[in-house]
Amino acid sequence: MSAQSPAGAPGRVDVVGRSPAQLAPLDPLAERVVHRRRRYAWARRMKLAWAGVVILTIVALLAVAAPLIAPYEPAAVSLGDRLKPPGTPGHLLGTDPLGQDVLTRVIYGARISLFVGFVVVAISGALGITLGLVAGFYGSLVDDVIMRIAEIQLAFPNIILYVAVMAVLGPGLDKVIVVMGVVGWVTYSRIERGMVLSTKEREYVQAARALGAPNHRLIVRHILPNTLGPITVVASFALATTIITEASLSFLGLGVQAPTATWGNLLQEAQTLDTMLHMPWRWIAPGAAIAITVLSINFIGDGLRDALDPRMQIK
Repeated sequence: MSAQSPAGAPGRVDVVGRSPAQLAPLDPLAERVVHRRRRYAWARRMKLAWAGVVILTIVALLAVAAPLIAPYEPAAVSLGDRLKPPGTPGHLLGTDPLGQDVLTRVIYGARISLFVGFVVVAISGALGITLGLVAGFYGSLVDDVIMRIAEIQLAFPNIILYVAVMAVLGPGLDKVIVVMGVVGWVTYSRIERGMVLSTKEREYVQAARALGAPNHRLIVRHILPNTLGPITVVASFALATTIITEASLSFLGLGVQAPTATWGNLLQEAQTLDTMLHMPWRWIAPGAAIAITVLSINFIGDGLRDALDPRMQIK
């Protein structure tokens, strides 16, 4: 160990290698500069989050109002208009080999993708939160059983489970929702369990228990509301992942099947080399729709994470 200079000497360092000058508080001007930079970073993240909200709202409105705003029926065939390029009168984004309007099918595809995303997140979130609450609150054998099942499932990549189960059950919208909803519970359950383990020891929970509150009241009134912050952030990112996964399953032929339009099977129909090189509008439109939607959801998730984390608050 190197010798240290006497206390107060200019060369003195503390145990972590910082000099007294480095440990001294910032002067008021430097403090204002640091604070201004933090506020700028916070505002920038919030702007991206609000931009994500606006984009996702627009996509959702297009999906809901698809029958009113789409120029054609999604399954309408017009062989006389087949393979029209973008900008053709009446076909803003062009057509496919059956003469189906690409813009119409992309708009209707948003309905399936968002519907699957929100329903799957609701199912897996409800299942995972319930199991996490039970495991964290009661502990003991119940906790061991639930967590061992979660660990076994985590040993297999989710996409492998999806492909294996869908290959057995066969493709279909209802099967996609059920399989993805049941498989996706693990993340919610592990996070909820960890939050419950810390929350149930808080003073207000112990006080309610001492006053004779039953277990179900402790869980519903005192524990669950105080654990939903991190779960909300997880759900926002899970929504983006679910949309990508549904598109992947449909692209592989294991998800929603034609003639029902989804972003995934639109990409599947455009996967040939000739189409990718000479008819790029057929894959660019659904690919851009997936990218924009997922990016907007990720922006919202980042904003929620910052807003719900007290360490990120700028005062």
